[in-house]
Amino acid sequence: MPPSPNTLATREASRRPLVAVVSDRVDWHSRQLMGAFASQGADAVPVRLSHCAFATAHRHGLHLEGLGERLPDAVIVRTISGGTFEAVTLRLGLLHALRELGVLVWNDARAVERCVDKSMTSFLMARAGIATPDTWAMESPAAARAIVRREAAHGPLVLKPLFGSQGRGLSLIRSEDDLPDPSRMAGVYYLQRFVAVERDGFRDFRLFVSQGRVIAAMARHSASWITNVKHGGKPVAVVADGEMKDLAVRAVAAVGADFAGVDILHGADGRATVLEVNSMPAWSGLQKVTRTNIAESLAADLIAALSARAALEASA
Repeated sequence: MPPSPNTLATREASRRPLVAVVSDRVDWHSRQLMGAFASQGADAVPVRLSHCAFATAHRHGLHLEGLGERLPDAVIVRTISGGTFEAVTLRLGLLHALRELGVLVWNDARAVERCVDKSMTSFLMARAGIATPDTWAMESPAAARAIVRREAAHGPLVLKPLFGSQGRGLSLIRSEDDLPDPSRMAGVYYLQRFVAVERDGFRDFRLFVSQGRVIAAMARHSASWITNVKHGGKPVAVVADGEMKDLAVRAVAAVGADFAGVDILHGADGRATVLEVNSMPAWSGLQKVTRTNIAESLAADLIAALSARAALEASA
């Protein structure tokens, strides 16, 4: 009889925890995380999901890069590389499988899926009563044109790739003539009400949440309405107020993530509004303007969660 997920997840207390850091490559973020886990008394190894496989003849049914048939105690997902629909499905399937085997996965596949798909993020924000811009997503070009004809009279819309990050591929839509051919949008139009306000440039906020608390925050200031640091936005140190902290924590809970970066801005009415929730947030820009060691905080939170789960299982 194969071992149960609980049995597979149980580890001897005397052994150093083994953490797999999932990333496309060993970049600055991965190195920061591996160093942070080492300082927490854990062993961390880089793993590329594209180099892993399902292998049902193996002990656990998986082959993990650098680990073979051995299972890690925990996995932290830094990035998942793009690819064909089939390839991405396989990589997410590996994360689903690891959770089924009792491995602690941050963030697990379900949370990643909810955040990568911006339409699902918007749906979950609205469903949870979290302030977020009005949003529409559809495949039909005719339906997209009808939305723009109706809504552009009340102000411009933002067209975003359904899957995208770091401000790539954004455009303002003021009339239906601004809509690109569907082939340029991978066949899906994701439209969101433009709520940014020009106040000596444009400004929004990135709040980094881990385990239900905000551990770091910054403002991003730019002459352009696209404020991402990769597009020239300047990170500025800021102390987030209670409203923004509450909004960020609720947003992360709504998508079921253990940690995430939450983008917030204040509209013309001054109300804080959630734009996006990123389950695989970068933090190099944020780290420059905060005293909190973000990688150390993430590592400490994950190891604490791993210890708490082990203690709960031991007492059961």
